[in-house]
Amino acid sequence: MNDRKLRVGIIGTGGIAHSHMNQYVKMDDVEIVAGADLVPGKAKAFFEEYGLDNVKCDYKDHAELLDDESLKLDAVSICTYNRMHKPCTVYALKKGVNVLLEKPMCVELEEGLEIMKAEKESGKIVSIGFQPRFDPSMQLVKKIIQSGVLGKIYYIQTGGGRRRGIPASAQKTTFIEDATGGIGALGDIGCYSLDMVLNALGYPKPLTVTGYTSNFFGTNPKTFEGRGGAEVAKKFEVDDFAAAFVRLEDDLILDFRISWAINIDTPGDTLVIGTEGGLRIPSTDCWNGRVGGPLKIYHELAGEQTVTEIPLPKNDVNCVELKVRSFLDAIKTGGKAPVPTSQIIYNQAILSGIKKSAELKHEIKIEVPEI
Repeated sequence: MNDRKLRVGIIGTGGIAHSHMNQYVKMDDVEIVAGADLVPGKAKAFFEEYGLDNVKCDYKDHAELLDDESLKLDAVSICTYNRMHKPCTVYALKKGVNVLLEKPMCVELEEGLEIMKAEKESGKIVSIGFQPRFDPSMQLVKKIIQSGVLGKIYYIQTGGGRRRGIPASAQKTTFIEDATGGIGALGDIGCYSLDMVLNALGYPKPLTVTGYTSNFFGTNPKTFEGRGGAEVAKKFEVDDFAAAFVRLEDDLILDFRISWAINIDTPGDTLVIGTEGGLRIPSTDCWNGRVGGPLKIYHELAGEQTVTEIPLPKNDVNCVELKVRSFLDAIKTGGKAPVPTSQIIYNQAILSGIKKSAELKHEIKIEVPEI
């Protein structure tokens, strides 16, 4: 496989698909051979933007594309709305095709487990689209936490989000409708903040969660003045704010909050508290790579309470390019998925648990069976 081009298809040709295509077209060992979108004509217009006239894209859906054995696909990027992540991924795996799956992994924990089962049975790989992992700032956070300088870590506060930033308008409602999005700020940006700390900690297993969600801004027509108003607000069926208290294995506590809209500048910095020191990671509106400022470690030095400021490393990488490249390299070498489902299933379990706990209005137990 190393001496031929990888044959790649794109499933879902909306906004996020452009970030994938922008990387694929730069790579000499990739040939984009097919694409599909549920909206007639959308895939054709998408590929025409890149001057690609020979890409097969007259498919009605993902299944018709994946059923076309003449394509000889090695991989697909799945860039659909959240509710279609599971069916598209499972079908691709059953057809023997590797998958680069956009985040969030899915909507419900049970869907994630189905993806993992199909992956195991197929012998192919699924890598989840968490490009922030490749950012030097995120890698520095992980390095600090794993160095042991903080001692035994027992409490983590994470989240962040936006004061105003609901991704919806009269022309764009897939993020906010239950039938398409399924979850809101939780899945859009909450998954990033969870991955930042969980990945640094080695992805401890979640045990219980007490969750809360609300949508006060999303259901208010004033939020969408000039971009659909009441008509958009009527369609808002997901969360625009979420908070949770999660117990993890190893006696760890995770205090989480995330927002698309809130009446404060930020729901809070990320704090990682240990017996020997505490790490403050300044908040951003997304956690999609860079953090909000220099990191600070609060610790004792020579008997004095002190603060050490750690400058952020140079940001000279393209995280999305590395996300795509690492996925392709894993296919070519027979390696493991760069962002594996075996880790992200715990991220998904927390997101799904918050949603379920909020609906039931009490704490719930999180159970993730072995696949």
